[in-house]
Amino acid sequence: MADVMNGFTEQALMFGRSRSLVGILVRPASECQARRPTVVILNTGIIHRVGHHRMYVTLARQLAASGHSVLRFDFSGIGDSRSRDGVLDPTAACLEDVSEALNYLGDLGLGGTFILVGLCSGADIALRYGPSDERVVGLVLLDPTIPPTVRFYAHYIGRRLMRSRSWLTFARGRGRIWQDMIERARLLFTARPQEGRSSVIDPQIRGELERVYKALVTRGTRLLVVLTGGSMQGRQSYREQLLEAFPNVPFDDALVLEHFEDSDHTFTSASQRERLKKVVLDWTGTMPFAAEATSRRSRHT
Repeated sequence: MADVMNGFTEQALMFGRSRSLVGILVRPASECQARRPTVVILNTGIIHRVGHHRMYVTLARQLAASGHSVLRFDFSGIGDSRSRDGVLDPTAACLEDVSEALNYLGDLGLGGTFILVGLCSGADIALRYGPSDERVVGLVLLDPTIPPTVRFYAHYIGRRLMRSRSWLTFARGRGRIWQDMIERARLLFTARPQEGRSSVIDPQIRGELERVYKALVTRGTRLLVVLTGGSMQGRQSYREQLLEAFPNVPFDDALVLEHFEDSDHTFTSASQRERLKKVVLDWTGTMPFAAEATSRRSRHT
């Protein structure tokens, strides 16, 4: 489908080793003078490629109108993409899907450099994939997993003390605080999380995330992290939580951090989605991706 007047064209694609992955490629209507990274938008959980409230559709089109080619596609077993054959666990399967998507875009001549975009689990997949592929020059992480901090617990408890229902939940031994206390006790005596679960309070998980962030910033990968604060679901509660959770990571100017204090986790408000699009467009438009990509290519020739 073409919408040349609005500055983009759209094309449905089937790709991957077994042509089982389905996506929509949105491209600028005209060739840009400057080569910009291709943007790849990843699923959130079981939500298919349109995203919550169709936010990925509008974001992809606006990015394309500003000069980026954009692929939004479904992971294996989600939306229109068939389940993947084999024995890969869900995370490994998603990482393989990302690799196949980027390689396919490379075959189309769009594989110089990439920016990965994801919300929640999609952000976590983007974060874990990033260090493995030098073509990834930027990550847009919307509410990625962040370990709780002392300040987080203080905020979390304080907000809930204002609600009588939360007192009843706490008295019954339920809720986020009790769950974390139980998990910390289990880790203290067993040195491993409960079978079948991975816990962000596990020092091993925290260490793995720290190593990923260090690898990315050391390589020069640019990070845009957007955190929401309007939800009571207990993901994070303040702007600096990422920095305080990983004090040994030298983020410096590699990180642009935004806090949408009044937005819920899925950007239900139309005004918050508009704000998000502006933040992403401003970031992609001002980061020196082209210069960095040229520098990387020169080091490998």
